[in-house]
Amino acid sequence: MPYLFTSESVSEGHPDKVADQISDAVVDAMLAQDPNSRVACETLVTTGLVVLAGEVTTKAKVEVSEIVRDTIRKIGYNSDKYCFDANSCGIVVALHSQSPDIAMGVDETQNREQGAGDQGMMFGYANKETPEYMPMALAFSHRIMKEMAKIRKTESHLMPYLRPDSKSQVTIEYDDNHQPKRVHTIVVSTQHDDFDEDQKMLAKIAHDVRNIVIPRVIPAELIDKDTIFHINPTGKFVIGGPHGDSGLTGRKIIVDTYGGKGAHGGGAFSGKDASKVDRSAAYATRHIAKNLVAAGIADEALVQVAYAIGVAKPVSLNVNTYGTAKVKLTDAQIAEKLSDIFDMRPKAIIERLGLKNPIFSPTAAYGHVGREHYTESVTTNLVSVRQNGSTIEEVRTQANPSVEFFTWEKLEYVEAIKKAFGI
Repeated sequence: MPYLFTSESVSEGHPDKVADQISDAVVDAMLAQDPNSRVACETLVTTGLVVLAGEVTTKAKVEVSEIVRDTIRKIGYNSDKYCFDANSCGIVVALHSQSPDIAMGVDETQNREQGAGDQGMMFGYANKETPEYMPMALAFSHRIMKEMAKIRKTESHLMPYLRPDSKSQVTIEYDDNHQPKRVHTIVVSTQHDDFDEDQKMLAKIAHDVRNIVIPRVIPAELIDKDTIFHINPTGKFVIGGPHGDSGLTGRKIIVDTYGGKGAHGGGAFSGKDASKVDRSAAYATRHIAKNLVAAGIADEALVQVAYAIGVAKPVSLNVNTYGTAKVKLTDAQIAEKLSDIFDMRPKAIIERLGLKNPIFSPTAAYGHVGREHYTESVTTNLVSVRQNGSTIEEVRTQANPSVEFFTWEKLEYVEAIKKAFGI
């Protein structure tokens, strides 16, 4: 029997995403100076105020307030009419050093491997519904939000009334064989400038979303005369962003991952360095799932890994192919083979995916997974310490390395997987 499945996305101007982007900007700033930084930075945003709290162990010296203001400015909150302005908002910073009890279990020493930064389970998922190897409902929701941000920033003449805060939601109708048939419903709510004639302008917003945004991001053959549209269904949406709702780091974990498909271990990503397996292992399991599906082993795959705090080797690795496997092996046998290909100890994940680089800010909006891998030069200011007689000196080295972003989206293990599975 046909059924419906729905996922949502939110814009970079959504208050929770503002918080995520600030937290990840702090992580990147510290990694750019000290790749061994340990960071756990939580952010709260509300009317005219940003509060940062958390634990940090780093040699980096960063101007946190400037990082916060620059991040908010890039998002687009640069006017006092939003009641949340990069140039005037208050900033409270309450970051302190990491607990030595946790560090003792996580740090690598001469006699022990780097352990996991916490216990817990992490999930990665992939399917063949879209070129991104992502669930269609979420992929389309993200595309709508990214396109509206692009229009607001670079083609503002098309929709000059757009403000930074917005949300999207897409419902896909599936057939009896679990294949996507059509787009059933599209919901878009976007913040906008104040109008004199509300009904007239709300009608224009609805027209522009349907005729400018949607055709750019969703294949026309998936939309038909019965597709339902709800554009700003509550009506006026002028008050938004952190003035409309407070925002917190890590409150959009389903938007960040798979839109409710597959599973989620419950740990947020943004604001954390890669020693926290909530982040690094979630990326690693996505990497495995995507390469597994791309190699033709299954049409759909969910990969779970679990850790004990301070222990390097995972306590388990589990694979679920939902009955779509193309090889004559059980899911447990598939997992066993993958364990021989992918080293899931924290240090190995960090090295394999290059997670000591300042690469996390772009992940903080529009999904941590399902993104395009790319390489870009970044400016770093590496810090080291040397002993000069009885004096300890800090040494800084400027560099502009070429750094890979979204390494967990690469498909470089497809051939190795095919070989291991004999296909």
